[in-house]
Amino acid sequence: MKLRFDYNNMMEAAIGKHGLKDNVFAKNAAKIEAARNAVLAARGKGWQEWCDLPYLPESELNETIAYCEEIGKKAESFVVLGIGGSALGPLSVASALLHLHHNELPKATRKAPKFYVEDNVDPERMAALIDVLDLKTSYFNVITKSGETSETLTQFLILYSMLKEKLGVEEAKKHIIVTTTIGKGTLYNIAEKEGFKIFGLGQGVGGRFSVLSNVGLVPFAVLGLDIKAMLAGAAAAAKSAEEADVRKNPALITAFMQVESMKSGKNVSVLMPYADSLKYMADFYCQLWAESLGKAVDLKGKEVHAGQTPAKSLGVTDQHSQVQLYTEGPYDKVVTFLAVDNYRTKVVISDDKDVDACDFLKGHTMNELIDAERKATEFALRKAGRSNFTIYLPEVSEETIGELLMYFMYETAFAGALLNIDTFNQPGVEEGKKATFAMLGRKGYEAKLQEVNAAAVRPEYIIK
Repeated sequence: MKLRFDYNNMMEAAIGKHGLKDNVFAKNAAKIEAARNAVLAARGKGWQEWCDLPYLPESELNETIAYCEEIGKKAESFVVLGIGGSALGPLSVASALLHLHHNELPKATRKAPKFYVEDNVDPERMAALIDVLDLKTSYFNVITKSGETSETLTQFLILYSMLKEKLGVEEAKKHIIVTTTIGKGTLYNIAEKEGFKIFGLGQGVGGRFSVLSNVGLVPFAVLGLDIKAMLAGAAAAAKSAEEADVRKNPALITAFMQVESMKSGKNVSVLMPYADSLKYMADFYCQLWAESLGKAVDLKGKEVHAGQTPAKSLGVTDQHSQVQLYTEGPYDKVVTFLAVDNYRTKVVISDDKDVDACDFLKGHTMNELIDAERKATEFALRKAGRSNFTIYLPEVSEETIGELLMYFMYETAFAGALLNIDTFNQPGVEEGKKATFAMLGRKGYEAKLQEVNAAAVRPEYIIK
């Protein structure tokens, strides 16, 4: 792997009584090994088909790249319609690898379509999107694994109707790309009938684990990103997850440390990248960690209410809004820093002789400053006895992003195994989906509507 992991500040030697003792790994060797074996034995089976994504056939990748390159040449704008993993994965990677103001660049400079990810059904947001699109040069990637996601189907219905009105039926069909489970769901049936281009999803690739499937690969290829390098990085992370020695297995050791931290009341996991390019990686992590680990019962049916609340933070920005809490508030957090060794540009702080101040900054670079600020925050947390560790990316590239994504997925899987919960289901989410269907009058949900309507609402608890 190219990524490096420094967990000094998780240990008692660095942060005192709130840290982990050095013998904790040896004492729990059997438990750690059992969790590792459980995850590795299930690779490629059931809901762990995501483990196979780094090894997609070359021929399949070449076909995807060839098709998507043609779309990239035609499109002025490429829009992902999705929610949850169908949106957060593409958004986090594109934000990491594209110019930070990609959509504002002149077309000749950006050399790729403008990119939008629409992951909500706020009517003002939809209206705002329509205001900035030229439908004649816009292409839409409709993504939902189940093919039944209400929010995504809503977006599709609105935009497809507008495309047909603007371009005519046959031309409109060419502007829709569907990513869904083959042979299953409302969206697949519509796509087959309408003749849309369809990219399939494996049955065992859940939404939050799908970023390296066609959910992500299609938009990344349209944008001209190197998806082969991304998968190569993911493969390196997958290989490291096989290591039997926990101290050589980043995903396993950090999962174990997080679970041990939960036992001592550290129920908040903060991801704090020190790079604007990685800002939305925290959103991706939050969904992955929350939906996977937040479970009411364990695999034996015992009520456990497991999980650790993920939180997102951005260095240096949130040093001025959140770090006060992290250093002096409750001992309930583990902070994971994302550090970048080499940013893709260097900016020198001007040595302006006319400004008789700030001499300590002059002649340095912004690169030096952001690195110093991260190290200073790590030091402040360490001094205050607060658990934290740092993941170093040598640079932000397709390969390192692929590694980081696969590391997060394996870390989550190992944590779920250590907690003895079903990492891959989401019954709490499903309950909300069913209630939504019922309230919108979907057939077959009449009993659920009665249940929803029966929920007591007491007027004395409403302030008018």
